[in-house]
Amino acid sequence: MINEQIRDREVRLIGPDGEQLGIMSAKEAMFKAQEAGLDLVKIAPTAKPPVCKIIDYGKYRYELARKEKEAKKKQKTIEVKEVRLSPNIDTNDLNTKVNAARKFLSKGNKVKVTLRFRGREMAHMQSSKHVLDDFAELLKDIAVVEKAPKVEGRSMTMFLTEKR
Repeated sequence: MINEQIRDREVRLIGPDGEQLGIMSAKEAMFKAQEAGLDLVKIAPTAKPPVCKIIDYGKYRYELARKEKEAKKKQKTIEVKEVRLSPNIDTNDLNTKVNAARKFLSKGNKVKVTLRFRGREMAHMQSSKHVLDDFAELLKDIAVVEKAPKVEGRSMTMFLTEKR
């Protein structure tokens, strides 16, 4: 709320330089803002009495938008990246997958490691669990197992997150 939109009887006024000017009527505060050639902006409407500040409203809106943009930039969404393996994966192929997972983890993402079974491989699910264990072992320097290997239909999954 700015200028004439402020309908409160009295407000706590803060000057353009951030100094406390005390509690006064809204009309008096409005007059002081006009004298300074600036706007009266209500910055804390829930306070008793509400806090108003004498500032340039356009500049104030710009600052708020800029702060919001900065906060949005700093906020990182954690994505879940998936690495798919097969039960009879070769050592070099496993190392390639480990390097991909390492890259994902270094960017702050979680990694879902999926061991997919096809056909006859379904009969040897538990004996293939070592592939996921080896994968986790190769990444133990930068990652920790968030969810242990668990069978879901035709696959076994495990989640890894970056060590804190």
